[in-house]
Amino acid sequence: GPPLAGSEWVTGPVSNLIKIQLRGLIGPIEVKGKVYDQFPAGMLPMAYQTDEQIAGALTYVRNSFGNKASAVYPEEVKALRDEVGKPQLTVQDLIKP
Repeated sequence: GPPLAGSEWVTGPVSNLIKIQLRGLIGPIEVKGKVYDQFPAGMLPMAYQTDEQIAGALTYVRNSFGNKASAVYPEEVKALRDEVGKPQLTVQDLIKP
């Protein structure tokens, strides 16, 4: 899969990561100039986690592997919970980092 280290998607808009966690992601994605598209089913949603767990995990990723970005807050996850159950996202559904 695509790297988390130095990924513009990881340090970009928080809403992208939250939506990916809640809905999953399918199709090609370009990270650091390389296109990744090797998983036919894509990344499956992980909406079963609590808002606090999702915020904590995403904050960790945004500040690990050499990344430095703002924290993700449970309130931000809660605000996007209506995304749960919608089809998997594609890159075209996200805000370009």
